Amino acid sequence: MPDFAFEQKLKAQKVAGVDEAGCGPWAGPVVASAVIFLKYDETLWADLNDSKKLTALKRRRCFEVLTNSQQLVYGIGTASVNEIDEFNIGQATRLAMERAISNLPAKPEHVLIDGIRKPSISMPATMIVKGDSLSLSIAAASIIAKVTRDKIMEELDKEHPMYHWSKNAGYGTALHQNALKSHGVTSHHRKSFAPIRALLGEAA
Repeated sequence: MPDFAFEQKLKAQKVAGVDEAGCGPWAGPVVASAVIFLKYDETLWADLNDSKKLTALKRRRCFEVLTNSQQLVYGIGTASVNEIDEFNIGQATRLAMERAISNLPAKPEHVLIDGIRKPSISMPATMIVKGDSLSLSIAAASIIAKVTRDKIMEELDKEHPMYHWSKNAGYGTALHQNALKSHGVTSHHRKSFAPIRALLGEAA
């Protein structure tokens, strides 16, 4: 289970955990979140974990608790489908992380980042592979990013219900693939991704 061990080892007073959601889907933006806990009380956050290890219901409950808590501050950043197609998904993910960090109400002194994609930021950073399973700050960021992105895809689903984005979040499920074959590509699809390029008749 994640804890505050990484945060407590640092001498910095404001440590932000950063994570993203939505690198793999064929449609929709990539979303990142940055979270700074104002005090490290692990007993308050026993339910937090990597968002992928939580049920959708538990993620939503954790999201509501986190985003209404006085024990932390958070920022959210997104990169659009057009930015994903223009820059590639790796660069767009870094851009979303940079925006999430810049949208924090307090500037962090150190940043803990899940994975290996380091954004261009002025403060020191530590990359942690599978950090959302190790650091509570990153776990909180993973939940906020994931639920925020799910809500975006649910809104897009209302415009394009045939793609079932409220269920598949834009991933290339069988339902999504069948809808693409029947209804074609929308402005929300990532045209730089090989399966979408193939549908458009472009070389993969």
